[in-house]
Amino acid sequence: LKELRKSIVGMDDVIDQVMISIFARGHGLLEGVPGLAKTLLVSSIAKCLSLSFRRIQFTPDLMPSDITGTEVLQDDPETGTRKFIFTKGPIFANMVLADEINRTPPKTQAALLEAMQEKMISTGGDDYTLDLPFFVLATQNPLEQEGTYPLPEAQLDRFMFKIHVEYPTEAEEIGIMRQVTGASHEELNSVISKEEILALQELVLRVPVADHIFNYTAKLVRATRPGEEGTPDFINDWVSFGTGPRACLNLILAGKARAILQGRFNVSIDDIQTLALPVMRHRMGLNFAAQSEGVRTDDVIRKLLDHIPADENLYKSATA
Repeated sequence: LKELRKSIVGMDDVIDQVMISIFARGHGLLEGVPGLAKTLLVSSIAKCLSLSFRRIQFTPDLMPSDITGTEVLQDDPETGTRKFIFTKGPIFANMVLADEINRTPPKTQAALLEAMQEKMISTGGDDYTLDLPFFVLATQNPLEQEGTYPLPEAQLDRFMFKIHVEYPTEAEEIGIMRQVTGASHEELNSVISKEEILALQELVLRVPVADHIFNYTAKLVRATRPGEEGTPDFINDWVSFGTGPRACLNLILAGKARAILQGRFNVSIDDIQTLALPVMRHRMGLNFAAQSEGVRTDDVIRKLLDHIPADENLYKSATA
């Protein structure tokens, strides 16, 4: 964090969520208007973590092979024969920034999302494993919707977090002006190695989770599904489809990473509540009634957090 502050002003919550997704082996979707330093943040984190970094600018004419790589016909000088040689694409990096991912057609989006899920690509009958750790941080602009291809729900589900990048505060904006328009710019140094990141990812998996945390998380996620027993009335009124099991998995994994980053050795209900917005906001669909009333997904999740009691004793007794 100290190293990142050389180039990034503010964005505390965004940085926390990106770091959590990295150590929990997840991917992040950053949404915000242009000019909020989303690209700078991702490239700066890659430098601090000593990871290989590639940026892919998604455009309407981008093809899957532009991401994964392509086979090129080459002459063999020794035998005089020709053979196909696979040239790796930008997906073969530890950290990949998919800039404006919703500007490219679904076929190309699918090539990236397959690599995110499988950590490998298949081309020309051969499989190529991606180098670990591997993270995709995608960005999209919520304002310009003309000529875009919004990600389907099944593809959005591949992202651990949907991170909202908000406008800076007045004090932060003044700090940005001072830092960016000044003459001196400090170089970012690598402070953690690839091997240490992999070890920390293993450490996150070993963080214990009490039964009552599992019970609370299950109750929270299941309450987003309209028509289920015990679902609140406002969910039935506003939600067309709720979150699936991946929401549970990502809440627990992200909760483990957040606990470690805060110096704790177990997951708390506060971790689950804090992470509910970025984990669940892209996994729920609102119906026309909610949209006509100006209700947003974040509003529904906040109301649900207030509705589901957070008393640990309730869930401990349920376990017993």
